[in-house]
Amino acid sequence: MNRYTFAAGERLVSPAYVRQGCEARRTHEHLVLQLLEKGKCPEDGWDESTLELFLHELAIMDSNNFLGNCGVGEREGRVASALVARRHYRLIHGIGRSGDISAVQPKAAGSSLLNKITNSLVLDIIKLAGVPAVTNCFVVPMATGMSLTLCFLTLRHKRPKAKYIIWPRIDQKSCFKSMITAGFEPVVIENCLEGDELRTDLKAVEAKVQELGPDSVLCVHSTTSCIAPRVPDKIEELAVICANYGIPHIVNNAYGVQSSKCMHLIQQGARVGRIDAFVQSLDKNFMVPVGGAIIAGFNDSFIQEISKMYPGRASASPSLDVLITLLSLGSTGYKKLLKERKEMFSYLSNQLKKLSEAYCERVLQTPHNPISLAVTLKTLDAHHDTAVTELGSMLFTRQVSGARVVPLGFVQTMSGHTFRGFMSHANDYPCAYLNAAAAIGMKTQDVDLFIKRLDKCLKTVRKEQNKQNDVPTVDNYDKTENVAIEDTALRLDNVLLDTNQDTSS
Repeated sequence: MNRYTFAAGERLVSPAYVRQGCEARRTHEHLVLQLLEKGKCPEDGWDESTLELFLHELAIMDSNNFLGNCGVGEREGRVASALVARRHYRLIHGIGRSGDISAVQPKAAGSSLLNKITNSLVLDIIKLAGVPAVTNCFVVPMATGMSLTLCFLTLRHKRPKAKYIIWPRIDQKSCFKSMITAGFEPVVIENCLEGDELRTDLKAVEAKVQELGPDSVLCVHSTTSCIAPRVPDKIEELAVICANYGIPHIVNNAYGVQSSKCMHLIQQGARVGRIDAFVQSLDKNFMVPVGGAIIAGFNDSFIQEISKMYPGRASASPSLDVLITLLSLGSTGYKKLLKERKEMFSYLSNQLKKLSEAYCERVLQTPHNPISLAVTLKTLDAHHDTAVTELGSMLFTRQVSGARVVPLGFVQTMSGHTFRGFMSHANDYPCAYLNAAAAIGMKTQDVDLFIKRLDKCLKTVRKEQNKQNDVPTVDNYDKTENVAIEDTALRLDNVLLDTNQDTSS
């Protein structure tokens, strides 16, 4: 409704009442106006009525929702199910055009506006989270692995002679497969063990660059967010190496937006050296459904090149999800979540320390990892080979998700590459361990319930171990004793057989 319709309404209802309703409407419109003018996440979150009004206004700007629209093409935003239409707020056309995922669609002004606003809000949040130097970003409807692949494919055109990607090892399949899918050969750099932590071997990285030759290296593929005892790569030092040798640098920042430490590493890396792009997941950082990522960087033209590399139009669902989430939270709400996550990390660390000490274990000292923690399982691994994996199964069946139990010596082969000690990020890590992470959205009750169930599982595994250790096995006897026992058993069987025959006769 606009001022003309409100004026017409005054002939039917008291003008005082209509004007009051008009002022209420203007309050909603003022919030939308501020969003469009500033392009930043509002400080305070919006209520649902404002959000739905805004999304409805965007939807009616798309041609599929025009009254009297006559669509005669193959892609006219037709939807068979009304439920599906409502699920997407009738924003059916998606985002981008065939040549650029960030381009404006003539048929879908509303969806295009949604796309532009979402990218602007996400850029604002990345700056707020600790990377103020970032210049451009866009939401892509693919998870982190495929988004990394898109970055590598874009670099292919800039470095046609390159066939290698230097990759400090992190045992996460999608990271490895992102390079294979793009058609490059990963050069795995093993990590250095420093105390309990697995850290970047900078000398090995530089030596490999010199061995292969800078022109044959597509990029260095580093990681910030990772699972303990692996800690974030030495991003600043890697950025300097890349700058010195003229090699691109792509950072996997999968769930790093929620960590001020990870974001600071990226900011500093761009300041002292070279970072071409960094990729982060939407679901892990903004608590939305899986299916989207953010590709960001410090060179506006390169980020635009990546967006143009995406073939065809794209789903608007990830953009819509993160837009609704950020407008609901506001920058104040998101900062509150970041603060609570840090508090949960400290709380989880303290609770795990108490529990581990009760079982003669310890929390691994990984001060450079701000999200993930690891607890040793030496006492389990020392007594029974299957006890470690059994603990993982017990936790899973008791509805503990996200915790990861890592045994020693697991071997994994992917695309012809064999990783020893897979999941532990090293060929020979000193001990088996259990992981838990304090990610955005975690609450105190989540930690308490996890500790309670972990305690019960550890008790159960220990009891089973004790039972097995009390039962003697054949290996505990001398061979001569075994022969004697067998002879006695045989004589006894013969006696019983003779007795049975006498009875039957």
